[in-house]
Amino acid sequence: MANATKAAAPEPRFSELARRLAAGSVDSLPEGALAEKLALADREGRRMRVKLGIDPTAPDIHLGHAVVLRKLRDFQDAGHRVVLIVGDFTARVGDPSGRSTLRPILSEEEIDANAATFQAQALTILDGDPELLEVRRNSEWLAMDMGELLALARTTTAAQLLERDDFAKRLAAGEPVSMLELLYPLLQGYDSVAVRSDIELGGTDQKFNLLLARDIQRAYGVPEQAVMTMPILAGTDGVRKMSKSLGNQIGVTDAPEEMYGKVLSIPDEAMAQYRELLLRGDAAAGDAGGVGQQTPERDGSGARDAKHALAREIVTWLRSPEDAERAARHFDRVVVQGRAPAEIPEAVVAAPDGTVHVPAVIEGEFGMSRSEARRMIDQGAVSLDDAALAQGEYDLPASRVDGKVLRAGKRKFRRVRVG
Repeated sequence: MANATKAAAPEPRFSELARRLAAGSVDSLPEGALAEKLALADREGRRMRVKLGIDPTAPDIHLGHAVVLRKLRDFQDAGHRVVLIVGDFTARVGDPSGRSTLRPILSEEEIDANAATFQAQALTILDGDPELLEVRRNSEWLAMDMGELLALARTTTAAQLLERDDFAKRLAAGEPVSMLELLYPLLQGYDSVAVRSDIELGGTDQKFNLLLARDIQRAYGVPEQAVMTMPILAGTDGVRKMSKSLGNQIGVTDAPEEMYGKVLSIPDEAMAQYRELLLRGDAAAGDAGGVGQQTPERDGSGARDAKHALAREIVTWLRSPEDAERAARHFDRVVVQGRAPAEIPEAVVAAPDGTVHVPAVIEGEFGMSRSEARRMIDQGAVSLDDAALAQGEYDLPASRVDGKVLRAGKRKFRRVRVG
């Protein structure tokens, strides 16, 4: 009798489409749910709603985000609608996933400023057609009253929340877990209720939250979403998760020259992961073909050529072939030959007391902190017209700076004009 009420298996075409859409993912849960969602959307004559939420805790999207964004683009290319949630409300709480300590709380001004750049950057990868993209801020529904919050809290037990690996590890180590952090998975789950998502994507570190959202949807009488998790891209150190806070990120809006140079800095053993997650393992163009399968030559030239090919392809994907070519020439001139770029942007700086504070110029022009700028100066990594600044040489007479080329590190240049 049980079999009599069991839903019919999806047609083979939906199972095949689900297989293609799930390619490259770590989990597609529950088993068979994606094919069932595809079949249901087809029967109802509608696009499937595919959700991704990202908190604007930093102003820039990096290649780690791009792994999931590219999978979302696959769903768009299959005709489905991406619901991109900018977590301006949940960013005030701070996602505890993968964290051993409470995240610092950003101000509303910082969150709004970061959120303002988020959509434009995501559109470097996603299709902006309104039929295929819906952008929402979760402050639309999470600024709820106390009664609504208590109703949400009743959907989940404390025992469920404490099953999370990161919470369990912190408690076992005697480290605190705040009530604010315990609320985060509930708020993220309610996002799925509010937008009635059919499927939600996220990194493997989001698996608990994505599955919990199914329980919350069920409690609210909303059909439960399917879940897909994507691998976590290592940062330029090749080890830790890509993150701006760790300084190992490659931003999708980095200048092509910067992007190219950062890709060349990744360890050789990380190249296969970058190719597989970002470029779908396609064979490299040019002389380096087949990066993922290539065995480096003893002199390292094979790995070097493969990495240059990878850098070209990533810049081509996010920019253009022309930008990739210019970035390659820039790297050869600046890093290999040790020469200044052919074209150097100007920076106009003020010196009201006749003095230029070099760390402030570096901060304003290159996006570094002043403490990082001072550290670079002390290490001899900052120069004016190829003359390295001495340790502690932070404030310079305007006459010594005006018209000179300021170089920070290997690839950052500005010609300084004192206004």
